[in-house]
Amino acid sequence: MTTPEQDHKTVARRALEEVCARGDFEKAEQFYSPSFRDHVNALEFHGMEGVRQSVRLYRSVLPDLRIEVEDQLLDGDRVASRWVARGTNHGRRATLTGITISQIRDGKIVEDWTVSDSLGLLRQLGPYRVARLGAGQLSKALRARRAVG
Repeated sequence: MTTPEQDHKTVARRALEEVCARGDFEKAEQFYSPSFRDHVNALEFHGMEGVRQSVRLYRSVLPDLRIEVEDQLLDGDRVASRWVARGTNHGRRATLTGITISQIRDGKIVEDWTVSDSLGLLRQLGPYRVARLGAGQLSKALRARRAVG
């Protein structure tokens, strides 16, 4: 039999390893509250659509993304997960380290705060790939704006 504390850690771990890394959006509702708020470095995402946007952002950089939770600490309704993300970008292997603090209520994550070593990732990818990724993201944002208005 598991304790509520173990359940909180399991929810946080599985959300990172299954939804964020694998892009398994069918499982998102299992782990995230409909009112979920996600703070990723300077970005913010909301709800289930926010989960999809955040995951797509990571997977656009590392399409074969894998995340391994290496350590977790629990404090009340919050779980701190230290993780390593690995993948490739156009054949170049890259690693991204980070920490996510997940607040859990009623068995679901209601809010995440993530800090990751984005600069380290950019150094690994090199200036050409970074410029190409930036141009691609800008192009997608402009197309989305045109479609809306």
